[in-house]
Amino acid sequence: MNILQIVPNLNTGGVETGTVDLAKKLILAKHKAVVVSAGGKLVDELISSGVRHYTLAVDRKSPINIIKMSKRLAEIIKLEKIDIVHARSRVPAWIAYIACYKTRCKFVTTCHGYYSNHFFSRVMGWGRKVIVVSHVIGRHMIDGFNVPDEKIKYIPRGVDLDIFRFNPSYLKARSHFTIALIGRLTPIKGHIYFLKAVSRIIRSIPKVKVFIVGDPSPGKQGYKSELQLLIRQLGIADYVEFLGRRDDIPDLLANIDVVVLPSIVPEAFGRVIIEAQAVGVPVIASNIGGISEVIDDRETGFLVPAKDVEALSKAMLELNQNKQLAIDIVRKARQKIEKVYSLEQMTGKTIEVYEQILKSIRILVVKYSSLGDIILAVPSLRSLKNKYPNSKISLLVDSQFQDILKNSPYIDNILAYNIKGTPIFSKGFWRIASHLRDESFDIVVDLQNNAKSHLLGFLSLTPGRYGYKNKKLGFLLSDGINDNKDKVDPVSHQAKVLHLLGVDILDKTLELSPGRQEEEYVNVFLNKEWVAGKQLLVGFNISASNRWQTKKWPLDKFAKLGDIICKRYNARILLTGTEDDLESANKFKKFSKIKPIVACGKTGLLELAALIGRCKVFVTSDSAPMHIAAAMHVPFVAIFGPTDPKRHMPIADNCVVVFKKVSCSPCYKPTCSSNKCLKAITVEEVAKAVEELIKKK
Repeated sequence: MNILQIVPNLNTGGVETGTVDLAKKLILAKHKAVVVSAGGKLVDELISSGVRHYTLAVDRKSPINIIKMSKRLAEIIKLEKIDIVHARSRVPAWIAYIACYKTRCKFVTTCHGYYSNHFFSRVMGWGRKVIVVSHVIGRHMIDGFNVPDEKIKYIPRGVDLDIFRFNPSYLKARSHFTIALIGRLTPIKGHIYFLKAVSRIIRSIPKVKVFIVGDPSPGKQGYKSELQLLIRQLGIADYVEFLGRRDDIPDLLANIDVVVLPSIVPEAFGRVIIEAQAVGVPVIASNIGGISEVIDDRETGFLVPAKDVEALSKAMLELNQNKQLAIDIVRKARQKIEKVYSLEQMTGKTIEVYEQILKSIRILVVKYSSLGDIILAVPSLRSLKNKYPNSKISLLVDSQFQDILKNSPYIDNILAYNIKGTPIFSKGFWRIASHLRDESFDIVVDLQNNAKSHLLGFLSLTPGRYGYKNKKLGFLLSDGINDNKDKVDPVSHQAKVLHLLGVDILDKTLELSPGRQEEEYVNVFLNKEWVAGKQLLVGFNISASNRWQTKKWPLDKFAKLGDIICKRYNARILLTGTEDDLESANKFKKFSKIKPIVACGKTGLLELAALIGRCKVFVTSDSAPMHIAAAMHVPFVAIFGPTDPKRHMPIADNCVVVFKKVSCSPCYKPTCSSNKCLKAITVEEVAKAVEELIKKK
C-alpha cells in the first residue's frame, strides 16, 4: 500500500508523534509511507527512517491557500501513486479532501479532539473511515456531525514500549517526592489548580519537587508569567521548576513519582497518561472526556473531579504515603498498556483499516422512481454486486417505494427520502445531499438521469459519477454517455451506463423477494376470500398511474374478459390497484357477471408482489404491476397503447404483448380524446393470450 499522511506540522505533540510512529511502522511492513506537513523538528527523524516528506503550507486556514495546496497535493498523490490519504487535522483534511476528489484517491481521517460544530469541521467526518482515539470522540462525531456509526473506527493512541520501558519509580529510593505536569502551557490544562494543590501538600511532604514540562501554546506566551506570579503568591517558588519543551520524555519519566493531568475541559485522549503508565509512573487526572476511558479509578490511576484542588491534593498525598497502592496501580496500568495501548496495537489496527478500505468499494445507485423503473434496476444491481462482491451497494429511492427491494440480496443499504416531493435548492434537498455526502461513496451510478439525480450525485461529492449526459444537468457527471434514443429495452438502456464501469449485464431477468410475513398476509387474505387451494387465480391490473390515463384499457372490456375466463376455467379474478382504484373496482362489478376479489389498497408493495405471485396469469397495462409480475415469474399479458413495447417491456419468458399500432402510436401522451390505440384491442385478443399462457406448461 502507498499511504500518505497529512498534518499541519511535525513539531512536538501527540498527533505529530503518532504520525511519525505510524509512518515508521508502515515502512517496516514494506509499505510506502509519505508525510506532508509544513515542516518541524520531527522531519529529520522521519526521513532517516525511510519516509518521504513533502513540505507544503498545509497549516494555513485561508481558502486561497487551501485551494492552492490541494492542487499541489493532487500532484504528489499522482506522483507517489498514493492509495489512501490520511488527514489528522481540519485544514489538512480540507486540502486532502479536495485533492482526493480530483484524483479519486481514498480519504481517511483521525479525530483527535472535540471539534466545534460548524461547517469547517464537518470535513473530519467525510472520510471513508473516521478513526477516533476515544469512545467519547466517536459519540461526539456521531451526535454532532451525523457520521454513520459504521464509519467510526475506534483506535486509541499507542505508545512505543521499546522506548517507554517499564521502570517503576516507586521501586527506587529517592530524596524527594517528584511530581510533574506535562503538556502545553495553556489554561485548559489546569496548571492553576495543580499549583494550588501543590501548595497544600508541601505542608505534609516537605521534600517535594515539581516539574512543569511544556512550552506555551501559540498566543498564550503570557500564561507562563501568570503562573510564575501565582507560584510566588503561593510561596512555592523553591519547589517548582519550568523545564520547557523536552525531547527526553522517557528518561524524564523514569525520575518522576507522579504525573498529574488536571485538565479543566474534556480531552480526547491524553497521550502523556499512557506514556507515564508504560514507564511505571502513577497518574492522577481529571475525570472528564477520553481520560476516564484510559484510567480505571484506583486500579490503573486516580481520577478526580476537574478544578477540585482538595481532591487533587489528597490523591497526591495518598500516593506518597501508600507505596503498596502505588506499586499495584503501576503494574496493572502497564498490563493494560500492553493489551490496549501499545504502538503495535495502534498501527496494526490502522493498517487493517487501510486494507479494508482498499478491498471494498462504496456504490450508490440512484433510482428513486417510479415503482416499475426501480424494479427494472435489479439486473443492474445484480451485475454490480457480481462485479464487486466486496462492495457496499446503497440504493437511493423515494420513500414511498422503499419496501419493494428491501429483501434484495444485491443491496446493502436503502436510503429513502421524499425526493419527488422535495424541490431542488430547498432546505430538504440540501439535507438529502448532506446525508449522501456523509456516506463517502466512491461511485454513483445514476439510473434516474434527471436534473435532481445529477445534482444530488454532484453534491454528494463522490469522485466517480456515471450516467447519461443530457440537458438535465448531465454536465455534472464525471463520466457520461450520450443517449442516442435507441429503441432498446430498459435494462439494455441501463447497461450502457454500467459499461462505463466495465460491468456487463449478463442476466436481464427481474426478481423480487417477498418475505415470510408478506406470504402469510396473502394466505390470510385469500382464505378470507374463499379461494380454494388449487383454484385458478387470474389477476387484473385495472388501472395505471393517475398521470397516464391513456394506458388504461376500457373497464367494460376488462369486465367482459373476466366473465370469459371465469366461465372457461372456473377461475377467480383478482383486481389489484391502489385505494384510488376502488371506484374503478366497483364499476367493474357493475359491468361484470362475476364477483371479483378486490385487493385495491389492501396490500403493501411486497404484499402485492406476493399476491401477484399466486396468480396463474396476470393481465396488465404498461405499469408497475407488469414489472412485478415479471419479477415474480408469473405469466402475464401486457396491454400497450401510447408507449412502445420495445422500450418498456421487461425480459420475461412467459408473456404476451398485445399492441395495436395505429397512425399516431407510440405518442407518449398521458391524455388523449380518442384513445383509439387501446380501444382497438379486443376482448377476444386478450382472452386468447390468456388462454395461451394458461395452457402453456
